[in-house]
Amino acid sequence: MRKIPAPRVLPESLAFWQAADAGRLVLKKCQACGRVHHYPRAICPFCLSDDTAWAEAAGTGTVYSFSTMGKGEEAYTLAYVTLAEGVTLMTNLVDCDPARVAIGQAVRVVFRPSEGGHAVPMFTPVEGAA
Repeated sequence: MRKIPAPRVLPESLAFWQAADAGRLVLKKCQACGRVHHYPRAICPFCLSDDTAWAEAAGTGTVYSFSTMGKGEEAYTLAYVTLAEGVTLMTNLVDCDPARVAIGQAVRVVFRPSEGGHAVPMFTPVEGAA
C-alpha cells in the first residue's frame, strides 16, 4: 500500500484535521451568506464575512474527475469529488478498481492514517450505487 504523507496543518485548518482523526468530515460554513466552502479558512471566499463556523458534512459525494497514476501496487487514483454540500475537493479514491471508476459515481468518505500525522479523508465507491 502506498504511504500517505502527513498533511501540512495550518492554524485555520487544525479543527478539520482533528475532526478527521475522530472519523468526521467537517467543512466551513458562512453564517452570513449560508454558503459552505473548502479549503478551510476564517474568511468566507464568497461574501468576505469573518462569521464562519465548522459544520458536519454528510461524507458523501460524486466523482467529478479522476486520474490514475502508476501501475500495480504503486498505483493511486486522484480525484475531484463534489460533496453533497456542493463543494468540490481534491482527494484520493481508495479500495476500488481504478478501471471501474466513473465520473458521476457515488462515493463516501473513509479515513486513512498518514505517516506521523493526522488521518486523511479519502473516498471509496458506494456499493450498489449506479
